[in-house]
Amino acid sequence: MTTFQSNARPRPRAARSLKQRAVALLARREYSRAELSRRLGSAGAAPADVDAVLDELEAAGLLSDARFSAALVQQKRVSHGRRAIAQALRDKGVDAERAADALSALDGDDEFARAHVLWARRFGAAPRDDRERARQIRFLVARGYATSVAFRIVRGSNRAADVDEASN
Repeated sequence: MTTFQSNARPRPRAARSLKQRAVALLARREYSRAELSRRLGSAGAAPADVDAVLDELEAAGLLSDARFSAALVQQKRVSHGRRAIAQALRDKGVDAERAADALSALDGDDEFARAHVLWARRFGAAPRDDRERARQIRFLVARGYATSVAFRIVRGSNRAADVDEASN
């Protein structure tokens, strides 16, 4: 039995410039400036070089904290409350002013209605016991909704179940 042996050596991956790495990352998804700076800096690049590349990308319109913030709010508005979205923006390094601008897109939304839709999609039925009630409330609070909103939704589902049982 003969085996095939190649004399060809694997080619070393060509070293990409800092700007090429940044553009490749931005081609996949939006990044905040702080997040992209951390990613590029962790590869061993000098902070001054990273800042210069990020300034260039911002000038070219490829990097925008405002666009990133709006995209993050749009992505999370269905499944998270205002507090969780604000925390996600802070975690990604978006400054308070830009975060407030992006969160203003939620001003017309009814937080209670969004939480109720999320609860109905996830659970759809009133809790059977106290343990299940606590689980449903924790779910909504963990998603960034106020505790009062979570209690109102879960309590309201119990009242609806009581009305259904009484009518039968």
